[in-house]
Amino acid sequence: MMDRRTWLLGSGALLAGWAAWSGPAKAAAFASRRIAVTVRGSGRDVLLIPGLASGPDIWNGLVSAVPGFRWHLIHVRGFAGLAADANASGPLLQPLADEIARYVRTCGLVRPAVVGHSMGGTLAMMQGLKGISGRIMVVDMLPAGAAMVGGTAGGVGYLADQLGQYFTGTKAGRAYLAQIVAQAPGAKGSDPDVIANALRDLANVDLGPQLPRLAKPLEVVYAVGSDGEQAREISARFRAAYALKKDARLVPIGPSGHLVMADQPARFQTTLRNFLTR
Repeated sequence: MMDRRTWLLGSGALLAGWAAWSGPAKAAAFASRRIAVTVRGSGRDVLLIPGLASGPDIWNGLVSAVPGFRWHLIHVRGFAGLAADANASGPLLQPLADEIARYVRTCGLVRPAVVGHSMGGTLAMMQGLKGISGRIMVVDMLPAGAAMVGGTAGGVGYLADQLGQYFTGTKAGRAYLAQIVAQAPGAKGSDPDVIANALRDLANVDLGPQLPRLAKPLEVVYAVGSDGEQAREISARFRAAYALKKDARLVPIGPSGHLVMADQPARFQTTLRNFLTR
């Protein structure tokens, strides 16, 4: 997936959930026109949600490196080779959050841990606000999507609406976005219309004011580079953004780009294992 600078263009309850889940038969019974889910491993339940234009491949290596969990890998339709289906038009973020929650209920999972990268981090927090998850890890995402490019939902949100209309409603815009998709890491095989709709929704969402309602443990892993001054600025931005969640645990990992799990796999895997077993 794209790094932050090009983004706009681009444990008892868990054990109870494991025991309550009846296995692959229930997962196989779940059908959705918005997401596909692959289940790997065995143990306590953890949902892995990738970011904008990405598929489950971003978690490659993680599943085998951190055993002892049943991983539910979410694949958003329209991203990374899946046909868009119901995600082809209209709002995207809220319907995806609702569909992930439906998956959890259908499969009988009881407050699974949810780990989300970038846009997946937004969806992870939305699961927490629904009371679906047991604990949440957000990977390199702020509560307000527009803040990832230094803006606000009120400002960048309006611009994103206009860009969404340009990208999806004009021949030139569709061609330009298709070119971006073809060149951006992780976006190969993604539908430009779905990306445009996702960007619009992300630019308009701000979960910051709702953080006090997030009763479950929240850990935020974020990327910092090798420049010390820039790392301090990024850390200050994340601390301010998550300040309303008083017990949020913030963990910088660097030097890294936006795909922390790929740039620093060993450190990320250790951080995730500690988070899931704490």
